[in-house]
Amino acid sequence: MAIGPISGQGRQFRFAMSAMQRQVAFRYHASVFYSWRYAGAVPERLLIAPIDLRTADPTAALDIYAGRFVFSGTGVDAEGHSIFDAVPPTEEWARELHSFGWLRHLRATDMAISRSNARSLVDEWIRTSGRSEPVAWETSVVARRVIVWLNQTPLILDGCDVNFYRRFMKSLTRQVRYLRRTAYDGPQGLPRLRVMIALSAAALSMSEQQRFLKQASKWLDLELVRQILPDGGHVSRNPAAILELLMDLLPLRQAFTARGSQPSRILLSAIDRMMPMLRFFRQGDGSFAHFNGCGDTASDQLATVLAYDDVRGAPLTHAPHSGYQRIEAGDAILLVDAGRPPPVDFSTDAHAGCLSFELSVGRQRLIVNCGVPIATAGPLRRLSRTTAAHSTASLNDTSSCRFLNRSWMGDWLGEAIIAGPTRVTSERRRENGATALFMHHNGYVDRYAIVHERRLSLSDAGDRLDGVDSFMTPAGAPISRSGKDVFAIRFHLNPGIQAMRTGSGRGVSLQLPDGETWEFQTDGPEAEIEDSILMSNSRGNRKSLQIVIHGIAQHTPRVAWMMHRTAVGGRRRAAPTIADRRTDMPARG
Repeated sequence: MAIGPISGQGRQFRFAMSAMQRQVAFRYHASVFYSWRYAGAVPERLLIAPIDLRTADPTAALDIYAGRFVFSGTGVDAEGHSIFDAVPPTEEWARELHSFGWLRHLRATDMAISRSNARSLVDEWIRTSGRSEPVAWETSVVARRVIVWLNQTPLILDGCDVNFYRRFMKSLTRQVRYLRRTAYDGPQGLPRLRVMIALSAAALSMSEQQRFLKQASKWLDLELVRQILPDGGHVSRNPAAILELLMDLLPLRQAFTARGSQPSRILLSAIDRMMPMLRFFRQGDGSFAHFNGCGDTASDQLATVLAYDDVRGAPLTHAPHSGYQRIEAGDAILLVDAGRPPPVDFSTDAHAGCLSFELSVGRQRLIVNCGVPIATAGPLRRLSRTTAAHSTASLNDTSSCRFLNRSWMGDWLGEAIIAGPTRVTSERRRENGATALFMHHNGYVDRYAIVHERRLSLSDAGDRLDGVDSFMTPAGAPISRSGKDVFAIRFHLNPGIQAMRTGSGRGVSLQLPDGETWEFQTDGPEAEIEDSILMSNSRGNRKSLQIVIHGIAQHTPRVAWMMHRTAVGGRRRAAPTIADRRTDMPARG
C-alpha cells in the first residue's frame, strides 16, 4: 500500500504529538518538583571502573593542558579562564565538551600532571554544574558523561583528597538520579539506549545498589529488545550505531562479570547478534559502507571491538530485518540498501537511498554513496540525505522519501522521514555464474505512479557487475507515454578515480589509483560525467566524479548497464558486452 499525503500528514502529526509529550514530561521530571524521586543517601564509594574501549591520543593531552579544546573541527582557547565559562562556537562543540570523552587522552599520558589536570577540570564542572550551557543537561550528554566519569575514575580519583571524593560522588549521584527521572523523556534511538547503559554501569559501579541494578537491567533489556533487530542491526538502519553501542556494551558485560553478576540473556544475545554485522558492513578497505547516516569509520575502534569477536566467521550475505544485501565474489564486495526507511521516531539521521549500492574492489572503493558531513553543516547534511546523493535512480529530481525539514517544526522535532517506500522487495538468485538481486520499491508511487525496479548481478570472479533499472506502474505494466517523468541514474565514484568518456559515448573508462581499470557501458541514453562530492564528518569533504544517465521514464522505461574490469597491472582483458548476460527482470507478484 502506497503512502499518500494523508498518511504522511498523519505520521507527521503523531511524531509531533509524541515529541511534545516527551518534552513536557522531560521538563517536569527534570525540575525540582520531581527531585524527590529516587532521593536518598549518596553511595559511599565506587567498587569498579568499567574499561574504556575508545582509543586515546596522548598528544591531545598537551592541547588540553594548554587550555585549548578542539572538538568537531573547532578549537576554543580557555585563555586563563574556566573552559566551561567559554561561549561555545556550536552546540556540537558544547556537547563534546560536557560529555568529557576527552578525558581518555589525559589518561593515556599516564603522568601525575595529567591526573591533576583532569581532577581540576572535573572539579570546575562540578562547581558550576554546567549552568552556563543547557546542552550539558541533555539526557544523551549526561549519559555519556556518567559513562566517561565511571571509566576514568582511576584518572580522576587517584591521589585526590576526601573532600573532592565526596563532591565527585555527590555530583555523580545527582546525575544518575537525573537520568533515572528522565530516562524515557529524551530522544528515542541510540541516545535513549545510551541512557540505559549509563544507568546499568552506574548501578554496577556504586556500592549498595542492588535494587537500582535490578531496575536498570530491566530497562536496558527492554530497550535492547526494542532497538536491536533479530539480525543484529540497529532499528535506525545506521551501520555506525552498531559500533557505537558495542563500544559501551562490551565493557558493561565485563562489569557484570567483575561484580560477580550474570548479564541477562537479552544483553548477551544482543552482543552476539551485533558482532557479525560489523563484518557485514565492511568494504574492502575495512571501513563501513555509507548508508543511513553512517559517515567515516573509526578504524581503531572497529579493530578494538573486532578483537572481542570469538567466532570470526564469514560475514552474513543477507540482513533481512535491517534491509541490506551483501555479495562477495573474488576481490569484489557489493553492499545494497534493500530496505524500507526506519520508523519515524528513529529516522532523524536516515537517508533516502533505497536500492543504492556501494562496490569495492580489493582494498579500493569504486562506487560509493556521498557520505555524511559534519553535524554543523545543515544544508550539506540535508543534501547528503537526498536520493541524488546515493548511487541509485531518482525521479524528477526528488527523493524517494520525504523529510520534515526547512520549517520551524523540522528544527524543533528533528528532520525525520515522514513518508517513503512502504514496500521494498528483494530476491536473491544464482544465474549464469553470478549472484543476482531483484529488487523494487514504491517510494515514487504516491507522486508519479511509478515503481523503480533494479536488478544487480555480480559475477563469481568479481570482475563484472551487471545492472538493469526499470520504471513501471505498480501493476508491473509499462507506464503511459503521455507523461514526461525525468529520471537520473547515478553512480558516485570514490575520490581519486579518473573517468573518461569512450569513443562510443555510451561508455566511461575508469582508472583506479593503483592503475587497475574498469569500463562502464550502457544501452540507454549516453552516460554523462558530472561533478560529485564525498562528504566526511572527520576528514573534510573531497571532490569526486559521478556517472549519470539522464532520461525520460516514458520514453526509456528500461536501462541496462554494466561495469567490468578491463586491465589489472597494465594487462588488458577481453571486453564483454551488455548482451553477454541475460538481464530480464522477474515477474512481480
